Amino acid sequence: MAKILVNNNGPLHGEVTISGAKNSVLPLLAATLLTKETCVIEGAPDLVDVKVMKDILRGYGATVDDSNKDELRVSTEEIISVEGNPELVGIMRASIFTMGPLIARKGKAIMPLPGGCTIGKRPIDLHLKGFRALGAEVEEDYENGKIIVTVPETGLKGDVIYLDFPSVGATENILMAATLAKGTTIIENAAKEPEIIDLANLLNKMGAKIKSAGTDMIRIEGVEKLSGSVHEVIPDRIETGTFMLAAAITRGDIFIKNALPGHVRPVIAKLKECNVNIDLTPDGIYVDARNKNLIATDIKTLPYPGFPTDIQSPFMAFLTTVEGESVVRETVFENRFMHVVELNRMGAEISTENREAIIPGGKKLYGAKVRATDLRAGAAMVLAGLVATGTTEVSEIYHIERGYENFVEKFKSLGADIMKVDHD
Repeated sequence: MAKILVNNNGPLHGEVTISGAKNSVLPLLAATLLTKETCVIEGAPDLVDVKVMKDILRGYGATVDDSNKDELRVSTEEIISVEGNPELVGIMRASIFTMGPLIARKGKAIMPLPGGCTIGKRPIDLHLKGFRALGAEVEEDYENGKIIVTVPETGLKGDVIYLDFPSVGATENILMAATLAKGTTIIENAAKEPEIIDLANLLNKMGAKIKSAGTDMIRIEGVEKLSGSVHEVIPDRIETGTFMLAAAITRGDIFIKNALPGHVRPVIAKLKECNVNIDLTPDGIYVDARNKNLIATDIKTLPYPGFPTDIQSPFMAFLTTVEGESVVRETVFENRFMHVVELNRMGAEISTENREAIIPGGKKLYGAKVRATDLRAGAAMVLAGLVATGTTEVSEIYHIERGYENFVEKFKSLGADIMKVDHD
């Protein structure tokens, strides 16, 4: 099984270019099922999750041309199946994004229960609530491990849908289904993430009529059909935050090219509170933590535009190295402190109670054998390894490869002593 080996190599320096957003490209690819015409997705990152989504689409009958590394050309002239491949769906939770397009275009979707990172309960009840509001019948067949959504012959019909929580996935799935529904759909308490706006921009290019994406109330006027389009994926804000923290934790300086400051405002604010210098330019973000007396701060994860839960674990790794005590409060996922055990193996001495972690700063970290307990926790382990004495061996790195493109290569380009090794 592959592992990543990391050694302390001093401050990181240089320039890194941010790839297309994992959390955006997956629903964008799902949206291509809404039309018979060809859609071109530019800047799609080369990730395990993207490969899985391409195979899922092919299972529905899509032709996916990935011969050009800079773009994906997807055409689904005919949908030959409305049932997700159980093996592929079990790998990746984002497979559920295909449900909205399937019921909108074919009137039915059969979805095995999805997999993904074990970071806490992520029920799809809000997705199903939205489908029911649009007139679909939902059968939750948990005995056979699948969900069946069926649309009446009269088709989907627009309605006002209130989300009990601003779920990104539910907002995106309902948004896609509503594009071909009759009449008007309004999603209240909608998620506001940049990835929602990115999806709405693609759908509008395809002929949808969506207004106010990025606010808590999205309005969708249903249309008869959608056409093909060309769309470029937004930069990955979580990768941006990870490399910002790489500069901070190693007391280095990195220019992060292709980053959008507006998408990472909470991360910028919290790093500034820790005395990290950050300069915003038209081309990206420059992070300088050289010769700085960095201090503690507290963070609380929240839905966008609050502090992103996906940056919580990398930020916690950084906080172990600064002066003073920090408190991290996780409000989004209840199981997102699994990395604490791994950081403590390295000497962090973090304590947790319920959803709160107390981090005593200024700790000397030591290389150890640790696990990537989930995608972002894996990045946190690598960050900790960059400043730990000795060698840090990170296992279960398939999590990391699900969400970071050319992860090891990008760190090497900044001067990190890091390598991927394959073991039997």
